[in-house]
Amino acid sequence: MNYPSKTLERLVSAISSLPGIGRKTALRLALHLVQDKNDKASVLGNVLTSLKEDVKFCKHCHALADDVECSICLTSSRKNGMLCVVENIRDLMAIEDTASFHGRYHILGGLISPIDGIGPSDLQIDSLISRIDEDKIEELIMAISPTIEGETTSFYISKKLADKDIRITTIARGVSFGGELEYADELTLGRSISARVPYKMGV
Repeated sequence: MNYPSKTLERLVSAISSLPGIGRKTALRLALHLVQDKNDKASVLGNVLTSLKEDVKFCKHCHALADDVECSICLTSSRKNGMLCVVENIRDLMAIEDTASFHGRYHILGGLISPIDGIGPSDLQIDSLISRIDEDKIEELIMAISPTIEGETTSFYISKKLADKDIRITTIARGVSFGGELEYADELTLGRSISARVPYKMGV
């Protein structure tokens, strides 16, 4: 496609580099920003700049935060002895939308995947083990997508905790094997959290 403006072309290229956005959609969004009379481009630019400068990672659960601790970790009404392990921030937000879980979270930052070169040391597993000891966690809920990588990660974590007095559970199979947690509907995901079952290694 020939662009009448190099700046427009660079904007389309930048937008289309985002996941799930093709060049046609990127062009439509770019033209909207250019032609918008409310100066959305400036507002968006300021927000994107502050995103890099102001957004931090919570020192406890590794969720996105505005300070050293996220709003969830700062909430005193949360159950301290219950920790829900998730792959990423999207999964945390999906579970929060169900309003079925009132404990605390731990974000791994991915899943073990040797084929992709991702090992245990690349994830927040060591910090998880430390939290279990420091925070006196009684139950660890594996709210991880039921994929091969998810099962591998859950198995590895459970092996690391084999000598600890802790109850390990996993969400009920309302979420189909091979499915991504973030795409499950709220009702199914909520029921999966409420009807969690003991985690069994190798199952």
